[in-house]
Order: sequence, then structure tokens, then C-alpha cells
Amino acid sequence: MTNLSRILVATDLSAPARHAVDRALQVAAAHQAKCAVIHALQLDAIDKLKEWIGEDVSGVKSKLEDEANACLQQLVAQAEQHYHIKPEAALVHGSHLAAITDYAKQLDAQLLVIGARGQGFLRHHVLGSTASRLIRKSVRYPVLVVKQSPHQPYKKVLIPIDLSSASANAIKFAVQLAPDAEIILMHAFEVPFEGKITYAGVDDNILKQYRIATRDKVFAQIRATADAAGLDVGDYTPLVIHGDPSQSVIDQEQEFDVDLIIMGKHGQNVMEELLLGSVTKHVLAESQCDVLVVDGGQVPDAI
Repeated sequence: MTNLSRILVATDLSAPARHAVDRALQVAAAHQAKCAVIHALQLDAIDKLKEWIGEDVSGVKSKLEDEANACLQQLVAQAEQHYHIKPEAALVHGSHLAAITDYAKQLDAQLLVIGARGQGFLRHHVLGSTASRLIRKSVRYPVLVVKQSPHQPYKKVLIPIDLSSASANAIKFAVQLAPDAEIILMHAFEVPFEGKITYAGVDDNILKQYRIATRDKVFAQIRATADAAGLDVGDYTPLVIHGDPSQSVIDQEQEFDVDLIIMGKHGQNVMEELLLGSVTKHVLAESQCDVLVVDGGQVPDAI
């Protein structure tokens, strides 16, 4: 197995956002990977205060930049002491979204890491429009949204799968990122128009038979998907749930006490992509553990 070799983590330097930095450095240390820590400054907004603070706008910007750089360097020094690696540190200017994607391209990153809570950009948007835009735009890069302090490497990984080829790639990345973790492969399904056809007089036994047949079929498909990803029977726990996919993921997160959920970006067709998008957004918003979103097209190069 080839290790991850290039990781990028973005931070707003707040205490909660440092969980993401710690997790990125923990993964980098385990894989002996190059890790870059960036902080984006968007200081153009200071120009709006020129009327009140006078002509010394550039002086104010300079002080803010010096303060941010000092915090960033302190973060790097702590990382070197704790994880015995020295990450690259960069203070970049511009919008946060552009800064992250541009630097990821420059680094040729294989994994992007961001925090789920922080101040400013991270606090208000990381689970909303900015995260969605980042995940959509970062086609080449898996995006890890960190919610918890990384006390230990990932131990239990839940992978909701749609049984497409994208699912096999998500499983492969899980094995590479957390090789010692317990893996749970889950698929949730619903009976089409179940409530309405029951109301229309369809016999409950017919619906029960459909659920049983679907469950048996899905278990077989999970085995095939796991085989395609290189997993043997016994390397994972298969799980088939009858119920709403979005809520089922959250329920099983709590049931199995998982510390990482891995979601794919794409399904088998346009409708499944839309469904997966809504499930991913729901999981990002409602889950308690970290969430990794992997592009279904391919595992990143050199992994």
C-alpha cells in the first residue's frame, strides 16, 4: 500500500479549528507525508474602515498580518514538538475558497483537511455553502471535515455506499487512510412510494417479501463491491438498512460509535448524484464525527 504523501490543512487559527490541524499532522506523521498548513487573510474589507481609521490602513493590515503569521509559526512549532514533523506554513491572501483550492493545486495535494467549527469563515460556512462549493470544486481532492479532537487514529469507519464503482474507490481510500480501523459498509434503501402504495391497498406481505429480497440482493452487492476494493470477508461488517438514507447514516454513527464517516461524491446517474448530494449535506450537518468526502471518479494519484 502506497501512503499518502501530500496533505493540505486550512485553519483560521481559532482553538476549535486546530483540531483539523492536529488531525492532519497525525495522519501526516503516520504516513510520513508532507503537510502544509495555510491561513488565508482577506484584508480588503479593512479598506471600508478608511473613513474612520484614517490613512493608516496599510499599517493596520500589516499588524494583522504579523499577528496571523506569529500564530501560524507558533502552531508549526507546537506541531514539530508534538508530532516530530515540521509542516510547511503559508500565509496567503485572497478568498478562503480560492486560497485553499489554489494552494492544493500548487502542492498537488492528495487530501484537504478543514475544521467544522471555528471563527469567521469556518464557524459560519464550513458546513454550508462554502463546504459544498469546496467539495464540488475540489474534484481531485478528498475533503476531510474534522469535528472532533484527534485523541487517536481512526478506529471505526462507516462507509455508506451506493453500490456503484465509486463505492469501491471510497473503500480503497478508507483502507489507505485508516488501515487499522474497523470498516462498516452500509447501504440504506426505501420501498418506492411505500406509504402511498400501502394506502392504495397493497398487501403488507408483498412489501415484506420485497424488503427481504432487496436486502438479500444488496448483501450480495456489498460483497461484490468489497471484493472490488480488495477487502476479504471478515475485513468489514456489512449492514443493510430499510429506511431513509440520511437519517440511517446518523443513526448508525451513534449505534457503532464510529469516529469517521466516508461519503462518495457521485452515484451511478444524475438522480443518484442529487440524492447523494443531499445525503452528504445532511451527514455533514448532523453527524458528530469527522466526515471525509471522496470523489467517486478515482482514488487520487500516487496513493
